[in-house]
Amino acid sequence: MEYQNGADMNGVCSSKLVTEYLCRNGFGELAIESKKLPVQDQSETSRKKAEDESRLPALEAAYTSILRGLGENTERQGLLRTPLRAAKAMQFLTKGYHETIYDILNDAIFDEDHDEMVIVKDIDMFSLCEHHLVPFFGKVHIGYLPSKKVVGLSKLARIVEIYSRRLQVQERLTKQIAMAISEALQPAGVAVVIEAAHMCMVMRGVQKMNSRTVTSAMLGVFREDPKTREEFLSLTKNS
Repeated sequence: MEYQNGADMNGVCSSKLVTEYLCRNGFGELAIESKKLPVQDQSETSRKKAEDESRLPALEAAYTSILRGLGENTERQGLLRTPLRAAKAMQFLTKGYHETIYDILNDAIFDEDHDEMVIVKDIDMFSLCEHHLVPFFGKVHIGYLPSKKVVGLSKLARIVEIYSRRLQVQERLTKQIAMAISEALQPAGVAVVIEAAHMCMVMRGVQKMNSRTVTSAMLGVFREDPKTREEFLSLTKNS
């Protein structure tokens, strides 16, 4: 077994089912490109940067309007550049909309005769709740059973980053990570568990400081075989 600590598909993840899920949830492009070996295009990166810059004035104006709606004086020293800073921060926090897993995988998928469980646990995750635009954050645990292909371990954390840097709900985030890994690697199974604290429950509403939300997505043998699932869950429990 390989283990790394990082801070109904009939036993095999079905490419057809994964592709159908991705298309239904706005990931048609990801499924279509699954047969290619993409390379990061510098001109595309420049285009995305220029696109962000072109949208900054509208975002800045929107934050100015929000501050005035709160009764604030946007001309006072402490708030003069706040709308611009907030606009840039929001673009960073949602930069995952501009990325796909193939932007970061490049040549990091390797042929390897390894069929034992690979786990990366305790991946830090930060995202924004799409209902209130406040943060939720926590840890992501990922496991997969290779089918003659493995991926660079750091790339699993990068996949988490791509999908968490969007407006999200935890349930969807969990499934998107699992489906993306399954589509890219075609493993025998994928398991993802996320444990997170939601500021919409801590700072407002019910204000329950110690609440945590746990979600999981199990594909392939992790769904079909209770022993495999239990092995993953036991190895990802906090000590």
